[in-house]
Amino acid sequence: MGASSDVPALRRGLAVLRLLAGKAGPVAAATVARDLGLPRSTTYHLLSELVDAGFVTHLPEDRRYALGLGAFELGSAYLRHDPLERLARPVLARLIARTGHTAHLGVLHGREALYLLREQPPHAGTVVTDVGVRLPAHLPASGRAILARLPAAQVRALFPGRAAFVDRTGRGPAHLPALRTLLAAERRRGWSVEDGFVTAGFASVAAPVLDHAEHPIAAISTTFRHECAEPCGLLWAEHAEATIRAAAELSARIGGR
Repeated sequence: MGASSDVPALRRGLAVLRLLAGKAGPVAAATVARDLGLPRSTTYHLLSELVDAGFVTHLPEDRRYALGLGAFELGSAYLRHDPLERLARPVLARLIARTGHTAHLGVLHGREALYLLREQPPHAGTVVTDVGVRLPAHLPASGRAILARLPAAQVRALFPGRAAFVDRTGRGPAHLPALRTLLAAERRRGWSVEDGFVTAGFASVAAPVLDHAEHPIAAISTTFRHECAEPCGLLWAEHAEATIRAAAELSARIGGR
């Protein structure tokens, strides 16, 4: 079989792995065939090859398939090489060149926002959001940019009661209904904003980084000084536009949407 004829089979095999990765549990072969529009014989052949290679596990009692140890090893190797940070660093550099403000890359860790990168222009103000810092995800724009793209049930599981809503400055959502209202508005708008929720005198806007399944894996944010008696974050659409462009660029760089 020539290299050109190997490509469709490779693409189909990758599609199977992506499908299994996106499911909550093991999947029947018939489901794989239906969702990918493949003949049953082709589906079983692909699954058999992936099982032999260790990327898929067959559960004979359930007559279903799940990701195998090989897929886990690839994921672990991915994390060891820090590709998300490497791909994001030049994106953040271009973002601060456009805005002149501090830019961050953050991910969701439980119900906290964890900052992986921070890029600053010369003479930037001191902000609390340094690399390795964790903040309650409902407060920073980067945390809510990710939360806004998650299923409502997952958000509810992360914030089951008022005790989960940490307060830093007296601003920000203090209970689940308020958070839901805020997330719904930000999901429709396409970007999130906070004005003094984390640190008085600072505001930020953020947009989600999406994978191939449009799942939020991170967020890019722009942070700047701002003083306002009341939250007034809708004034910063120009910062949001640049941040959205940066998040879309990083999404494309990781093979997402």
